[in-house]
Amino acid sequence: MKFMKLGTRPDTFYTEEATRSVISDVPSDFVVHINNISYLLHKFPLLPKCGLLQRLCSDSDDSSTVSIELHDLPGGEEAFELCAKYCYGITIDLSAHNFVPAFCAAKFLRMTESIEKGNFVLKLEYFLNSCILEGWKDSITTLQTTAKLTEWSENLGIIRKCIDSIAQKILTAPERPGYKKTRESIPRDWWTEDISDLDIDLFRFIITAIRSTYMLPPQLIGEALHVYACRWLPDTKRIKPHESSVSQNDDDVTEKNRRILESIVSMIPEDRGSVSAGFLLRLLGIANYLGASPVLKTELIRKSSLQIEEATVSDLVFPSQSSSSQHLYDTDLVLSVVESFLILWRRQPPETVENTRLIRAIRKVGKLIDTYLQVVSRDKNMPVSKVVSLAEALPDIARKDHDDLYKAINIYLKEHPDLGKEDKKRLCRSLDCQKLSREVRAHAVKNERLPLRTVVQVLFFEQEKGSRATDSRMLPRELFSRGKQMQISGEELNKLHLGGDEQSVRMEEMRRTPMPNLNKLHLGGDEQSVRLEEMRRTAMPESSTRDFPKNKRPDKNSQLESEIEEVESKWEKDAREEGISGSKLDPKKILQSRIRLDHGPDKVRDR
Repeated sequence: MKFMKLGTRPDTFYTEEATRSVISDVPSDFVVHINNISYLLHKFPLLPKCGLLQRLCSDSDDSSTVSIELHDLPGGEEAFELCAKYCYGITIDLSAHNFVPAFCAAKFLRMTESIEKGNFVLKLEYFLNSCILEGWKDSITTLQTTAKLTEWSENLGIIRKCIDSIAQKILTAPERPGYKKTRESIPRDWWTEDISDLDIDLFRFIITAIRSTYMLPPQLIGEALHVYACRWLPDTKRIKPHESSVSQNDDDVTEKNRRILESIVSMIPEDRGSVSAGFLLRLLGIANYLGASPVLKTELIRKSSLQIEEATVSDLVFPSQSSSSQHLYDTDLVLSVVESFLILWRRQPPETVENTRLIRAIRKVGKLIDTYLQVVSRDKNMPVSKVVSLAEALPDIARKDHDDLYKAINIYLKEHPDLGKEDKKRLCRSLDCQKLSREVRAHAVKNERLPLRTVVQVLFFEQEKGSRATDSRMLPRELFSRGKQMQISGEELNKLHLGGDEQSVRMEEMRRTPMPNLNKLHLGGDEQSVRLEEMRRTAMPESSTRDFPKNKRPDKNSQLESEIEEVESKWEKDAREEGISGSKLDPKKILQSRIRLDHGPDKVRDR
């Protein structure tokens, strides 16, 4: 930082109570009142250099003491004292820190060339042009000090000159201390940290100036906006959930942050990729926390949706700002971004090349949302409706497989053991069992948390695909196992038609063997005791398939679910008639009394 020293005399100003005086053998004849301080000075050093003081004292007698008030002097008493010391010839040190108030006060006092040659204003202008504007740090520091005297600084051209100097240095990438002389060694964003210390209005002036030249890439502008936002805006992820988003004592700070946020959003270049998806989503979270206007939030949702496939799960973790809710995460905000993305996605042209890109984009979003659901499902207070809404928001094409969605559902069921039957059905409604991998299907058929209808669907599609992981014996074996868990009889399980257009699968009748000997049942080879009987061709009339529109198949899931509901309803009715709760029913006794058992494989073959 550069300095300019003026004057040679030692400082003789001293303070006594609220009065500043100059040590002198000559009595004071000039009193200046500025705010709460009175200066006891002399006419002879001040009047020759200050045109304003000359005019104010023109009607007074030379021998009388003159008292004036200068409460509107820019820079206040500190700026006036610099001017007064200059008049007395007392040594003063000028720098970027005190230049602005000194220059504004000198202009106010009319310390110009028309009053005296080589006056204070001329020396200050020379210091500005030859020292301050030539230096990077000095220009920024001077621009910072204009915040207290914005109107004066703007009228005197200080702000404009500093901004032009800073913008020029950004565009020409001057040599920086600590770097080699080669231009390539200087980082392109070397200037972003320094200008982030400025007030938002001054920062906007600089960004506007450099953008108007079209010499910097949009990504570099976006980096400057990112650095400024990190410097001034709150980090919502560090704020505890359910804290009041706006404190009564922080209204001014909140309003200032809203203004900063609005300015940053207005400066974001329209070029795709000028800022990251994570940055846009962070701004959206801040807007939600600060209670920004709906217009601003809508704009941020639109911008975020354009790049959501580039986001990460951590970018989507918005703390809930609702004081009425107990869950930790704001899934509604994520849903609004997804819905905006889908609106834009559906508007894209259907050309082959574009279509490939669009499918890739929406599948990235599907993967992102399913992973996000795994995070929010761990929240014990997360309503099932929030999870269902987000899971069902995406179209079928968004998920190449449903493994991640299954993991999210399983996590939710594990963290919410008291979830009701209907809510479990709602949660699993969006799960397509045909899109589960072999490993996940194997896990699902043994998952006691899943509703029975989902397990049956998984088993059916497992058999239909002919997976090597589980042969045709899995279906009866797993249904039998689930029948014990759910207290459903084998006869009722026979009613679950698992077939396609003209086929249905039902359980074979099992051998009449005492319950303790069930463990001895051989489930493979020639001695197979439990197997599927051949597919019946009487499930659907031949004409029934013609009732469906062309290229549209009957809904297997709907038929399957209705039959499962019939079995479950009957079991619940029987339990009520017996006067016992489901938790007290003995599965073995129920199976003993209801499962009809044959005495061998020969009898099965005779059927």
